[in-house]
Amino acid sequence: MVGVLLSTARKLALKIASYGVMHLVVAILVAFALTRDWRVALAVGMVEPFFQTIAYSIHDRVWHRIERRRRASRIEEAAEAFTARLEVMSPEEQQRAHGGHHGHSHALPRSLKQVALKTVTYGLMHFAVAVTVAYALTGDIRTALAIGIVEPMVQTVFFTLHDRIWTRIEARRAARRQALTA
Repeated sequence: MVGVLLSTARKLALKIASYGVMHLVVAILVAFALTRDWRVALAVGMVEPFFQTIAYSIHDRVWHRIERRRRASRIEEAAEAFTARLEVMSPEEQQRAHGGHHGHSHALPRSLKQVALKTVTYGLMHFAVAVTVAYALTGDIRTALAIGIVEPMVQTVFFTLHDRIWTRIEARRAARRQALTA
């Protein structure tokens, strides 16, 4: 049990650290491209990713909980559909369980739609943090908005790539563990 907890903590720490480094580099480069001032670029690049990394880790944990609940609800809905087909559930129970829908699942699969929604929520969160930090550091709303618009768009592309890479890494690890236990 302790080994599993330590392993999970190590994986999460590596994922967050890799995201932080990626974010730092992109933030500095985007801030410099927009301001042509290395001092502002370094300030934005050092401070903004710190707050974004905290926000990202919270965002990622929330999405993992959502995905776990969806998987659990799919199992529950599959059981309900199975019992409905065996006519074990009364029509009233089916109505209550599905809110008027007839035996189909409402859970979203791990699909492009779900990935897009996760990316959009990340982008909105990133925009708010980027504008706030840039304004606090520069005192100039135009510069803050420029950084807040451009930098999150670039980071969102890199976030999606980062998330995909980590999903593949985790899938490979899970496949290796499964192969060892089989």
